[in-house]
Amino acid sequence: MITSPQPATWESTGSDTDSLATLCKAAGDPLRVDILRVLRHNAYGVLELSEILDIGQSGMSHHLKILTRAGLTATRREGNSIFYRRSPIPEEPRLQSLHRALFAAIDQTEPSLKLQRRIQHINDERTRASTVFFEQNADRFHSNQDLIASFDQYGEPVTDFLDATPGFRGTVLEVGPGEGGFLPALSLRFDQVIALDTSAEMLNRSREFAESRNLANIQFIQGDTGLAVEHSLNPDYITLNMVLHHTSDPALIFKHLAELLVPGGALIVTELCHHDQSWARENCGDLWLGFEPEDLSSWASAAALTEGESLFLAQRNGFQVQLRQFFKPNPNRK
Repeated sequence: MITSPQPATWESTGSDTDSLATLCKAAGDPLRVDILRVLRHNAYGVLELSEILDIGQSGMSHHLKILTRAGLTATRREGNSIFYRRSPIPEEPRLQSLHRALFAAIDQTEPSLKLQRRIQHINDERTRASTVFFEQNADRFHSNQDLIASFDQYGEPVTDFLDATPGFRGTVLEVGPGEGGFLPALSLRFDQVIALDTSAEMLNRSREFAESRNLANIQFIQGDTGLAVEHSLNPDYITLNMVLHHTSDPALIFKHLAELLVPGGALIVTELCHHDQSWARENCGDLWLGFEPEDLSSWASAAALTEGESLFLAQRNGFQVQLRQFFKPNPNRK
C-alpha cells in the first residue's frame, strides 16, 4: 500500500514573529550563536546542549526559548524528550534573506575544538547506548523489529527498488545488515558485498546466516561509517535499511556515505517516517522516532547527493516506511 507521508511535526513559534528586532536580538548573544552553530547538522535535547556548552539546564532553556520565539530553532518531541534543531527558512518574505544570511554567517566558522570534542562525546554516548542495546538484545532482534517493520515486510519492495536503480553492479556496501536478511539478494546482484556493523554480535549473526546460504562474496567489517571512510572503501552502491534511526548523527552518516560512493554511485535508504510511538525507544533501541522525508532530503543535499525516486509504504501499527534513492554526481558524465 502506497500512501503519502505525514506532514512535518517540528513545531516553531517563529512563524508568528514578524519583528526583525526580535530575530536580531535573539541572534545577538554569543552563546545563542554557538547554540545555532552546534545545531547546524543535528538535533539535541536541553541536557545535551547544556553539557556541550557548559551551562546549567535552566539557563540553556532560557536561551532556547528566546531562539524558538524568534523562529531560529524548532522543537520536536521524541518520546519523553524534546529535541531542538534549527528552524527551516520562514515563509515571511522580509525575514527570509536575514534568516539565510544569519545561518550562512554562522556556518563560516566551525565550532571551536572544545565544542567539537563535546559534541563528539554526546554523539559517542548515543552510539554507545545503541551498540550496547543490540549487544544485549541480539536474541530479541527479530521479534523487536517485527513489532515495527521487519525485513520480511519491506524486503521485496526494497529489492525491486534496488533493481530499478541504475548503476554499475560491482561492489555494494550494506551498513547495518542486522541478521543478514538482505545479503542473499545483494550477493546475487553484485560482484562483492561488504557488510558493516558496529555490533560484533549482530555481525556474527549476519556471517552465520551468509555461511548457511553459502554466500562466498561477502566481506564482514566491524565498525562504523567513519571507519569505512578511513579504509577508503569505494562502493558503487550503498544500502541503509532501518539503520538511520539508530544513529547518533544522521547528517554525518550521509556525509560519510557520500564520501564513500564512487562518482555516479547510488545510495538506497529504507527508513521509518516520523511517528509518535515512544515505546520503540525502550523496546527496539531507537534513538529517533523516524524522520520526515525532508530531513533525509536536507541531509543528502548537504552531502552533495542528488535525489532520485521515493516510495512510501504503510505498515501495521500505524508505521510508515520511506524508500529513498540518492546519487553521487559524476562530473565526467554528460
